[in-house]
Amino acid sequence: MESGPAIFAGGAFSLFGAGLLLWTAVRAAHRAPVAHGVHPGVAVALTVTFGMASLALGVWCFGRA
Repeated sequence: MESGPAIFAGGAFSLFGAGLLLWTAVRAAHRAPVAHGVHPGVAVALTVTFGMASLALGVWCFGRA
């Protein structure tokens, strides 16, 4: 019973992280801006960092389930 919320949170964080990384990769491959008004290198670095952090948090949540 107690693992239900951990599984839900793990799924949500994992899906968000994977989606953010995929979106960033597609935008960077097409040389489209990842974030408007921000230097492209900084925008890609920050989105990849937050995407990886979200995936790591999702894996951690699955490990707690």
